[in-house]
Amino acid sequence: MKTSHKIFSIFTLLALLALTFATPALAFDDRSGDVVEIKADEVIEDDLYVGASKFTLDGTVKGDLVVFGETITINGTVEGDLIAAGQTIIINGKVSDDARIAGAALKLGKSAFIGGDVVAGSASLEAEKGSVVEGDVVVGAGQTLLEGKIGDDVMAGTGSLELNGEIGGDVKAEVGDPEEGAPPMSMFMPQAQIDFPSVKPGFNVGEGAKIAGNLEYTQTRDVKIPSGVVAGKVTHKEPVVDPETVVVPPTPAEKALTWTLDLLRTIVTWIAFGLLLGWLLPLFMKALMDKVQTQPGASLGWGLVSYAAFFFALFLLLTVIILGGILFGALTLGGISGTIVWIGILALFALVIGFVLVTAFLTKIVVAWLSGKLILSRIKPELADHKFWPLILGVVIVAVLVALPFIGWLFGLLVTILGLGALWIWGRDAWQARKAVAA
Repeated sequence: MKTSHKIFSIFTLLALLALTFATPALAFDDRSGDVVEIKADEVIEDDLYVGASKFTLDGTVKGDLVVFGETITINGTVEGDLIAAGQTIIINGKVSDDARIAGAALKLGKSAFIGGDVVAGSASLEAEKGSVVEGDVVVGAGQTLLEGKIGDDVMAGTGSLELNGEIGGDVKAEVGDPEEGAPPMSMFMPQAQIDFPSVKPGFNVGEGAKIAGNLEYTQTRDVKIPSGVVAGKVTHKEPVVDPETVVVPPTPAEKALTWTLDLLRTIVTWIAFGLLLGWLLPLFMKALMDKVQTQPGASLGWGLVSYAAFFFALFLLLTVIILGGILFGALTLGGISGTIVWIGILALFALVIGFVLVTAFLTKIVVAWLSGKLILSRIKPELADHKFWPLILGVVIVAVLVALPFIGWLFGLLVTILGLGALWIWGRDAWQARKAVAA
């Protein structure tokens, strides 16, 4: 274990994974149910493995105790190791060897005694005054409060750390920025069965603390250590910043180069799509340009309507998927329910992809092509109906306007709405013409 950052990462992951074990299960001594309890007069002569929503040990386990649960309370004695994972873990009794615990809220009560090491990963770890850990404490947590007695070393990677107890060895800690305040832990984990302690942000050492060895802490700010608290050497280290994670703001020249390259990519893409559409669907493209040119006001209005219609269609499709799945599922027609869900998902996918392609390419190309035609008809009429030049000229102009800082988004939105409105009007007219022919 090279750094406490690794400690924090590993044990925070363990803590999160532990939350998934809050399901009713069965103790391996043939006890079952949501609640498993070892009473005060009971003695388990071997190792004990438990999975339960709520577990309480008031008796004695002669071997190791491995327990997963929602709320775990150790009031009795474990003569071997304790391995526990859950939402809330409270140790008030005796663990003769090591305790490896992971959970949201961990507490060593006033009467807790750990004969070996404590390895903990949690959102919050509290060792109350009166608790005793004869070995090391290794912790990765959101916040840590140590007020009891620790026989050997403390290694901590934690957002907030407060030391008020007695530590027989060295302390090595990496602590979060004291300027970064955070809401209390209870806001994020109201289901915990204990009160979270209030720990000040950053690294804090109380006047009643005693550290027999050296103190080495890593934090952005130097901390005033009360005199006589640390018997050994005090070392403050600044956090090491990985150069690869530092974001260097681009220079004006780099910004200009990026803007130019993005603009060139946009121009090339729009021209390529425009040429393809003009080759495959020449009458369709001409019809859309005619709608924009002859009915610009209507195109803007219907463009807004089409935007709203798209999101309404998404909502309606999601509603059909959910209600259809629930209805046919309740009727035990799982095959129909599954078919509705899968067809609905595919329809959603097709609808979203189609809308993105239309708004990102088709609308821009239609307005750009029409703009090029109108400009060339005034300055060089013989090129206005050319297959390429109106498209190229219009794309360059529209792409530059859309890419302008601050106001480009507004021009892009206007172009998109115009194109969507023209498409709506074209579709409406085509539908009416088909109905007229059918009649």
